Amino acid sequence: MIIKDIATASILGCKVHLLNMAEAVQIVEQLVKDGQDGNQVVTLNAEIIYQTKKEIELQRIINSASLVTADGIGTVWAARVLGYPQKERVSGIDLLHEVCAAGATRGWKLYLLGAAPGVAAKAGQKLERSYPGLKVCGSRHGYFSQQDEPKIIAEINSKSPDILLAALGAPKQEYWIDQKRDALKAPVCIGVGGSFDVIAGIKKRAPKLFIMLNLEWLYRLLTEPSRWKRQLALPAFVLAVLKQKYGRTN
Repeated sequence: MIIKDIATASILGCKVHLLNMAEAVQIVEQLVKDGQDGNQVVTLNAEIIYQTKKEIELQRIINSASLVTADGIGTVWAARVLGYPQKERVSGIDLLHEVCAAGATRGWKLYLLGAAPGVAAKAGQKLERSYPGLKVCGSRHGYFSQQDEPKIIAEINSKSPDILLAALGAPKQEYWIDQKRDALKAPVCIGVGGSFDVIAGIKKRAPKLFIMLNLEWLYRLLTEPSRWKRQLALPAFVLAVLKQKYGRTN
């Protein structure tokens, strides 16, 4: 599979590749094989898409990424409403697990960057236990200053990871990867949001029923009420998508 041959949707000016999970993992594998450093993978949800209406630089980052998946039912809904054959949701944490499963059999090395002190290391240990053969070559928490960055990048590069997983929160992680991609010696860099907290057992993921019904966002809102302000973007996102569909630009 060649990524340039994969169709894309345009949602409020942001590209999203129209593929399923298996195809996304296949693309990651191809990028690792190609060996060219700095390929950015964005798992894109509705909140971030809507945020690009005010942040043109964020939209540029998304559109220049090597792979953009539909993370969240809002992105899947928007693609389908706009007439694109979006196959399924490809969330950050699910892609992470599938990449780990593939990496365990292919000998990939992963570096984990982000979350609170100790969390990335614990997440890495759990991933190695869950996927025998997986190599987590290093980890580092996400609480660092700009002055720390040259040392952190040197540490990452010294480990020669095939994949860098950055859990710095969206869209901070997208900005960071884009800014550092030329300096990072890793073929693939994936932003994975709060995935390390879930894998390390700090936070619980939604029960399977919520995930199956595409209500994971509701579970997170119920368990983290402080997220309600962020959720206010969703009705505005729906309206903006409908305006795009029916040709209104204001």
